[in-house]
Amino acid sequence: MIDGERDRGERRGQRESRDHGEPRDQREHGGREGAAGPERKELDPLARGARAVSADFPLSARAVRAVRAWVRSAPGTHIWLLIIGITSLVIAAASQGLETFLLHRTSSNIHELNKHPSQALLISGFWIESPSSFLLYAGLFELVHANVERWVGTLRWLLTVATAHIAATLVSQEVLLLAIRDHSLPHSMKHVVDIGVSYGLAAAAGVLTYRFPHPWRWLYAAGAILFFALPLLADATYTDVGHAISLAIGLAAWPLTRGRRPWRFAPLSVLRHLRGLQRPRLRR
Repeated sequence: MIDGERDRGERRGQRESRDHGEPRDQREHGGREGAAGPERKELDPLARGARAVSADFPLSARAVRAVRAWVRSAPGTHIWLLIIGITSLVIAAASQGLETFLLHRTSSNIHELNKHPSQALLISGFWIESPSSFLLYAGLFELVHANVERWVGTLRWLLTVATAHIAATLVSQEVLLLAIRDHSLPHSMKHVVDIGVSYGLAAAAGVLTYRFPHPWRWLYAAGAILFFALPLLADATYTDVGHAISLAIGLAAWPLTRGRRPWRFAPLSVLRHLRGLQRPRLRR
């Protein structure tokens, strides 16, 4: 009997030593690997995708915050752009007859200015004739209007843009009226479609001149003047006259930029630095 108890104690000790020598996960699942092999926990594709999205979330959050901050820094620009987007959708979805009615009814032409001048001047700045050009205007708004508004402030930006839109519209339509009375243009031009945001863009482009540091400021100003002056000198239309007036108003608004710091960049210094990096270094 003593020998039997001794044998059972030895077998129990061998099992305990064998258990301590095996990994923990093998002891929990029966010790030895079966015919089906070890059980491995792998993530399914959905879980892996969720982990990838969660890993990229901080970058996406920073991008969203940056866009939100940019929009808030130029609220007038983006409210204006939103309204233009809505009116563009209306024009795109309208029938041919309704489109013609809306474009003429919201124009600041001679006929509409004589009937209701205030409404015509206000509404005409929130419509564009071709909805397909909305993306182009959106890019120009971000490049020009948003930078100017963020730099000088919403009130100064709005004052400049509104003044240019009203003055350019009135003067250009007066030029058109003189051409009609002189029989240079047909009488039907009193009902011409005259809508858009280009007068405000030209004025903002003029103000943007003073955000460039010297000497790039004068190069930008020369380019802007040539861009709007060449059509005026070649085959001037009443719209070209309005663009030239708007640019002049923007350039004349330099007192509104006092106390505002221009951009700080030195392209020549950057080029010199890049050239220095490209030069091969001689070994001593």
